[in-house]
Formats: sequence, structure tokens, C-alpha cells
Amino acid sequence: MPAPARGAATLHDVAREAGVSLATASRVLNGSTRKVADSYRVRVEAAAEILGYTANLSAQATARGTSAVVALVVADVADPGFGQLAAGVTRAAEETGLVVTVAVTGRDPAREVRVVRALRGQRPRGLILAASRAEGEDAAALRPELDALAQIGGRVVVLGRGASGLRSVSTDDRGGASALGEELARLGYRDAVVVAADEGIHTFDDRVAGFTAGFARHGGRVAEVRRAGISRDAGHAAATALLGEGLAPGTVVVGVRDVVAIGVMAALREAGRQVGADVAVAGFDDIPLARDVAPGLTTVRVPLEELGARAVRAVADAEWVAGPTLPVEVVVRGSTPPRA
Repeated sequence: MPAPARGAATLHDVAREAGVSLATASRVLNGSTRKVADSYRVRVEAAAEILGYTANLSAQATARGTSAVVALVVADVADPGFGQLAAGVTRAAEETGLVVTVAVTGRDPAREVRVVRALRGQRPRGLILAASRAEGEDAAALRPELDALAQIGGRVVVLGRGASGLRSVSTDDRGGASALGEELARLGYRDAVVVAADEGIHTFDDRVAGFTAGFARHGGRVAEVRRAGISRDAGHAAATALLGEGLAPGTVVVGVRDVVAIGVMAALREAGRQVGADVAVAGFDDIPLARDVAPGLTTVRVPLEELGARAVRAVADAEWVAGPTLPVEVVVRGSTPPRA
């Protein structure tokens, strides 16, 4: 007959196996700041491994007020930029002894509120809000949830433009977009169409405003801001519509994200138009695919991995002080060749 199933090992079991007090076992396995002799620590850790003991994170969170978890809230895990951001978050979390959990909002403000409320019940050490911040009634409902998390000891860190009373880390979206506009104007472009999200999403509003101002400073004109969305399919649909309306040769189409610009490039090729020599295309982010498409995509390089790492440090450091925005860099490739 098979042996009867054994229940999960308890902290008492570990203490008995190691021959130490329950308090000593708890200090070793529950991350206490009180020092334990190395000989005891080795015995406790060995006993825990033999018995397959796993700490009760919920109990720890209740006892301490927070857990050793940092929650990363994103819009879409399939987004090409997510991997770079998550790499920075996980690397820094490992360095600071935190575990990362990921929640997805689908760019739905109401769902974002529900997600944060659910995470608050888990008492994370901190929450990194990487989903694009928006305005409006649904978005306004998020702030009370973030404040409630802060009141129980969780640190909230916003990626992008900060909100009063919350920690934030950001990149210079407006400045980078302005520099892109200036560079394209210097390359000889005078007419542009920007493919963007609906108004009210801070990150993309900053990029539209920055590009428009920078392009105009050197003689360029944004003929239209086409509000289509921020996905590859949105870029494809916008470009298809623009082509049907008579998109003039020599125009540069700028996506507020690289994935949007890549969708624009696909639509141009399908219509028999040549990317670059006929209609130029530029993006923003410098995801890995931007270097591999043909021609390579002109874009603005954003240090997403460092952004994620800096956000974790903002969670972990009680004495954290906001630093300057992370710099970005214009990268010119074959999708925007110089014009006479």
C-alpha cells in the first residue's frame, strides 16, 4: 500500500529537525534582521531543505504588514517592450531580495482599479504601475486604491509622469520626441502624420506634443494626428486609411510606438509603396524588432531595462530620492533617408 500522504512541513518541524528553538528557526527562514549564528543558520537551512519547508508568505505579510513581493502592473505582457522592462525589474528585485508578481490590465482603466484592489489584499512591499496612465472618471478611481495601498505600507511607483505624493521614475518622452522631430526636419522632411492613441494617455500625449514642437522648429508641419491606437494593427489600419486618402510621397509617418510604426510599414509594403524612398516611417522605443525590419526603423531609444530597475530601487529604498528623467536617444536608420 502507498504511504499515507504527509502534510506540509511546519516551522516547528524544521526547528525540531535542526535542534534549535522555534524563534531561531523563524529568524533564519522569515528574514528577520536579528543576527543568528552561522552554525545555527546552516542547520536550519539544511533542515528546511530536507523537509521541503516553504515559508507561509501570507502569514509573513500579516505579521510584518507587507510581503517580500513587488507587483508589476502592465497593460499587456505580449507587448514587445514588456520583456525589456521586466528584465530590469526582475534583476533589481533579485538584488534586493524581492519576488516579482505580474498583473495585466489590458489598458482598461476599470480593470486597472480592480487589479490594484486585489493586489492590495496581498500586501505587496511595493507596486510598480507600468500601464499607461490616463485621465477620466475611471482613471480617477485608481488614486484612492493606490493611496490605500500606501497607507498599509506598500510603496507605489509610477512609470512616467508622476502624480502628487507618489514615487515616479520616467524617461524624457517629450524631449525625445522633440529631438526626433528636429532630426527628421534636418533630414529634409516637411510633412508628417502622427499615428497615436486617443487623447488623455500621458506618455503618448507627451510624445505627440514633443514631436509636433520639434518638427515645427525646423520648418516641418504635422498635417494630422491620426488617433488610431498603439498596437501594430492600429498602425496598419491607420496607414491603410491614409493610403486610401492619397498619402503623398515624401511624407513621414510617425508612430508613437515602434509597434505602431511597424504596422505602418507593413501596410505600405502591401500597397506597393516603398518604405523610405517613397513614404518615410519613424517610431519610438527602439524595441529589438526595430533593428531587424527592412529597412531598419528610425526611432527613439528608451532604456526600458534601466527604467524597470530604477522602479524597483524606488520600492526598496526607504530613503529614495527622485532623480532626473532617464535620457533617450534618437537613432536614425534606413526608414527615413535624407531628402533633397
